[in-house]
Amino acid sequence: MSTIVEFFMAPDDASAALALRTGPRRAESLSFGNFDAEEAVVEWECLLVGGGFEELVEAGEPCIVAGRDDAGCVVFAVSPRLSAALADAERSRLRDVAVAWAARRAEDGEVIGTEIAEVILGDLAALVGDARCQGQGVYCWVA
Repeated sequence: MSTIVEFFMAPDDASAALALRTGPRRAESLSFGNFDAEEAVVEWECLLVGGGFEELVEAGEPCIVAGRDDAGCVVFAVSPRLSAALADAERSRLRDVAVAWAARRAEDGEVIGTEIAEVILGDLAALVGDARCQGQGVYCWVA
């Protein structure tokens, strides 16, 4: 589980990778904590778009752009498919996904309140929408 989870916009993988050591340090970012962000984005994609968790992981999701040692930080890209689904989702759909995600986490003994889950997904959907308007992608830095 990650202590710091920060979603941010970047024009490309190389630019996003620069955040590896110090974090994104951008005004247009979202900071959260205490959940497994790599697992979360795969679960969100399953819940929003469909597909199996293992299938997405075997396909290389999430795509790591920097880091990957067991003790350090990592930067990964939010998939284009998840980005599109988040940007296009109605608020009620995001609420349903948040409830389902919180329930999945509870089954594994991880407590994420549905209100927090809804804030995370709603804020991320807004960030993705802004990124799309600016021709950028969304990435996540975890430490």
